[in-house]
Amino acid sequence: MTRGQRVGYIRVSTTDQNTARQLDGIELDRVFEDKASGKDARRPQLQELLAYVREGDTVIVHSMDRLARNVDDLRRIVTELSGRGVQVEFRREGVIFTGEDNPMNTLLLTMLGAVAEFLRACL
Repeated sequence: MTRGQRVGYIRVSTTDQNTARQLDGIELDRVFEDKASGKDARRPQLQELLAYVREGDTVIVHSMDRLARNVDDLRRIVTELSGRGVQVEFRREGVIFTGEDNPMNTLLLTMLGAVAEFLRACL
């Protein structure tokens, strides 16, 4: 896999929330930022990111719940990206998805994604 761009994705739920600290200090070639709920994947900047990244790129997200707060969307997005040769790195969890079969990463993705979905539903 060739070294591509380091692309950041930042999401907060409301326009008055601050995004500055999510990927602070991380060198990135481009950043996509949404101020929208993570309940589904219909977010303009997420869709642009998905269309933008190419094989060899790395998508860096502060945490799994910033990418999606729906376990099905989270798994679909990560599977789609890694299947296209795009690495997905979650900083807080310390997990990187490369497309290689890693049962522990898959378990963490599913469990933490389910917790994020549950917490969103409880709010």
